Amino acid sequence: MCGLGLVLVGPVMGVLTANGAQASTGAEKLAPVDVVEVSGIVDAIVAQSIGESIERSQNNGAQAVVLQFNTKGAVVGRDRMAEIATAIQESKIPVAIWVGPSGSRAYGLPAQLLAVADVTAMAPGARMGRTGTMLTVNGKPLSFGAADDAIYAKTLGFLEAREQDVLKFSTDDRGVPVLRNMLFALDGLTIRGTTLDTVADVLDKNGQVIREATTVRFFKLGLMPRLLHTVASPPSAYLLTTIGLALLIFEFFTAGIGIGAFVGSVCLVLGTLGMGALPMSGFGLTLLILSMIAFAIDVQVGVPRLWTGLGLVAYIGASFTMFRSVDGLTMRPGWLSLLVCIVGVALTFIVGMPSMVRTRFATPTIGRDNLVGTTGVAVGDVNPEGIVLVDGAQWRARTNRATPLANNAEIRVASIDGITLQVEPLEGAARDYREARKSQ
Repeated sequence: MCGLGLVLVGPVMGVLTANGAQASTGAEKLAPVDVVEVSGIVDAIVAQSIGESIERSQNNGAQAVVLQFNTKGAVVGRDRMAEIATAIQESKIPVAIWVGPSGSRAYGLPAQLLAVADVTAMAPGARMGRTGTMLTVNGKPLSFGAADDAIYAKTLGFLEAREQDVLKFSTDDRGVPVLRNMLFALDGLTIRGTTLDTVADVLDKNGQVIREATTVRFFKLGLMPRLLHTVASPPSAYLLTTIGLALLIFEFFTAGIGIGAFVGSVCLVLGTLGMGALPMSGFGLTLLILSMIAFAIDVQVGVPRLWTGLGLVAYIGASFTMFRSVDGLTMRPGWLSLLVCIVGVALTFIVGMPSMVRTRFATPTIGRDNLVGTTGVAVGDVNPEGIVLVDGAQWRARTNRATPLANNAEIRVASIDGITLQVEPLEGAARDYREARKSQ
């Protein structure tokens, strides 16, 4: 009897196993869905990426493209954003926008793109809004219906957006927490005469029916575009420019060109590129330049004085004013970024920079006061500042009587101001210093 049961059950199990193996490959046979990450501020690089991604997906066999949003605004013009909206609206394949994962944002002009996407969804904890004045696409202003006034200057969470019919989301699920749920939401939708097939029912090894999503192809910015996009964020541009200017000041006023100058130049170039893509204030940039000039005046002396304080005040003012707002979106770096940079600059130019300058010009002489009255030679012209060689070590020097000193001219140390030697020609040096040295 048992043998007969095995004979009868065996073929049936074989058929089920075969069907299960075929089903397990069902999801792989579905056309893929492309997912494009849109994060950070929408600048020219991101705007170009969105357009290229839609065109690429139309030609590479994708059945839909999902734009994964986490952006707080755009720095490109309204006309450029209208072009992106037109590309989404006229796409040959469905375009979906998912504001996720949790904590993601869709603010400003990018939020308006949800009005033209075929399917829109949000993760719990995500927010959208602050759209400002609506774009005009193909002669018609975009609209979220009755919710236009609610999202003009305010933001909505998932539940609020769902209640006000802002989202084009056809399932009954409470939000789309992960990308996999977005693929489930797309399954079975008929858009522009095409029915999306993004999910397959398959059997697992236990014979249970499970749902498998189609293949997802992720697309992000390339290495170089991602670098340029990163430096175009206000915190990055602010930090890189600050570091670059500080390092160049250090190298310039310590009579050397080394690693610091190279790193500073790279940081300054990247910071400048970033600022070039951002809305900048001429007043704020002027304050930034003036602050660095003030810092430089005291760095060459090696002692923080009044100019350091004035420079710090100007730098703080620049930090709060150098980035302009766009469409109600503030571009000013966050409080943490501001605090780190302001405190870092204060410590650098009050404590760190003087110490580093003194170290660079350190000499084997114990007790700088012993240098008063000693003689040396000018290394290059000193008019009124320059470098002198005293007791085998180079020092930054300034002429004591505004008398220019030529290269290799003999000098005498008259006094010391911080790490800067006050020098005068050997002939005509003050008698009191010579007499002081003789009396010792």
